[in-house]
Amino acid sequence: MHVFKLNNYKMKKDLVSVIMPSYNASRFIGASIDSVLGQTYKKLELLITDDHSTDPETLELLKKYAEKDSRVRVFLLPENSGAGYARNNSIKEARGRYIAFCDSDDRWMPDKLQKQVAFMKKTNCCLSYSSYLICGEDDERRGIVIAPSIMTLSRLKHDNKIGCLTAMYDTRPYGKFYMPTIRKRQDWALFLTILKSCGTAYGMVEPLAIYRKTQEGISRKKFKLIDYNAKVYQHVFGYGVVLSYLYLFVVFMPAYFFKRTTNYISNFWR
Repeated sequence: MHVFKLNNYKMKKDLVSVIMPSYNASRFIGASIDSVLGQTYKKLELLITDDHSTDPETLELLKKYAEKDSRVRVFLLPENSGAGYARNNSIKEARGRYIAFCDSDDRWMPDKLQKQVAFMKKTNCCLSYSSYLICGEDDERRGIVIAPSIMTLSRLKHDNKIGCLTAMYDTRPYGKFYMPTIRKRQDWALFLTILKSCGTAYGMVEPLAIYRKTQEGISRKKFKLIDYNAKVYQHVFGYGVVLSYLYLFVVFMPAYFFKRTTNYISNFWR
């Protein structure tokens, strides 16, 4: 995992750099961008790297937003390289002290950044996250994921319990962190790498974002992600193939199914 040191770029105090990848995202990306630009916290920049979209509607939307609001900066990749690569390109261009993530089909509550920046300053933490709501393509609420108040490396190693759309890290203590360029699960690898440096992350119970479940969403195809989950252990911890899969089936899978069951029961009774 690559770490970019602070002395290699000029950081703008208290600026939040919002990282958003896009790929054929014209259906929902407008709502996502609006939720970022409509934040009560105004010290932000939105960096969108398009992963070589094939639909002209997405590119036209990005052009319009960039022309309308100077806080929006758009970058176009010459070939499709995956969400991790697209996010890394935006992180490289980011000028803010804080790095936050919002995908092109998710949304934020209007005061998300205001509350989260204040929370990070109060707790003096390097990595923070929050609970989030779940909706469908029709915007109908489907449930909620409650964030644990504290996350350590050992706990996160069992399973990813941090929603990427809620995560934000502070570049001041250790510099910029980048995602591995594996096609999937790169956000989990990023959070693990950050925790290897800072030790503890802190969560806010209040839901500050809305995750949209779509038919195309890769995170819905959990069983097809097994190989990528194993790759995370290889990338972050240097495990060999055998140890990675052993850890996956003995530690990750039980923790994952426990989390899913807990979330199901919690939402069933709401």
